[in-house]
Amino acid sequence: MTKKIPDFEDPRYWNSTIRMSMSKFFILCALTERPLHGYDVTAEVEQRTQGFCSPGEGTIYPVLKQFAQGGYVTVHSETISGRVRKVYTITDRGRRAYNVGLAEWQKVTACLQTCCVAA
Repeated sequence: MTKKIPDFEDPRYWNSTIRMSMSKFFILCALTERPLHGYDVTAEVEQRTQGFCSPGEGTIYPVLKQFAQGGYVTVHSETISGRVRKVYTITDRGRRAYNVGLAEWQKVTACLQTCCVAA
């Protein structure tokens, strides 16, 4: 079976690739201000990125679970409006990871601004 070659001229390809690679970073970013439950993490990511990144449940919860297992966030249950919800809080390790990610993305951004000029 032949693997389909992506259409590299389609902005949707690049948009999807960039959003997928940045979703973990944006999730940590959302948690830097205050503890949030899953739905609020999604809303915060959407708001901070002005709609550019909008992770769905299939992305957000596996990433939060991975962050919790790695010690980047803590999780506890809270009753909010009569419903039990998991609330995620970034840890010192998570803040360090966020700052490392931020520094690396700033390098990429600087490279794009100086090295890559539209042809």
